[in-house]
Amino acid sequence: MERAKHIIMCVVLTFYFTNLKADYASAVYRSYINNNMTQWRKVIDEMSEVKGKSNEFLMELINYQYGYIAWCIGEGDRELAEKYLSEAENNLQEIENKSVKLSLVYSYKSAFYAYRIGLNRLRAPFLGPRTVKFAQMAIEHDKENPYGYIQYGNSQFYMPAVFGGSKKVALQYFKTAEKLMESDQEKIKENWNYLNLLAFIAITYTEINDYAMAKAYYDKILKIEPDFLWVKDELYPALLNKIK
Repeated sequence: MERAKHIIMCVVLTFYFTNLKADYASAVYRSYINNNMTQWRKVIDEMSEVKGKSNEFLMELINYQYGYIAWCIGEGDRELAEKYLSEAENNLQEIENKSVKLSLVYSYKSAFYAYRIGLNRLRAPFLGPRTVKFAQMAIEHDKENPYGYIQYGNSQFYMPAVFGGSKKVALQYFKTAEKLMESDQEKIKENWNYLNLLAFIAITYTEINDYAMAKAYYDKILKIEPDFLWVKDELYPALLNKIK
């Protein structure tokens, strides 16, 4: 009887934690499409309080921190960006110390060096090469990891042309990441990273004056998620004004 109770309890707990993870992912996705960053922050803070985090749980938390920090930097909230960047770097170091998920680790290291540059442009000559290096290492370690391609694409997008940056090269890497993500349709359902990638592909097409392709990607995004406010209310109308 006791053994049966134990098995039932294990099943219940497994169901609970599986759904808890799904709830975090869904909450972040909804926060992203609705531009509700207060809710996004609540998810991060709640996850940070969980004890005994598994590697998978910690990597999920790092991903949400990665997205939130980018928003903070974009909003000019340096204090908040510094706070969550330091926490994310500590979490990433914990994963790296275990020598697991190294391609993802290198991807996030690339991103976090880029964030440090975003917080202090004077550090670009020192940290810029590290951003590129770790993105390359992520790709070399796992050619099927889309996040390595995304980070290398970001490094090319934001790097001034005089220092070797190229938005056309960035586009190639973004589209490779898109193809890799779309190879598993289940993983891109309600996935904020996927929508963000598609948005950046559209932005990049806009930057190189290929408005037809930018429009095609915004149409693709809104077909997937009609309520995506950033695209619906900002990016797409701005593109249509350029086309006029």
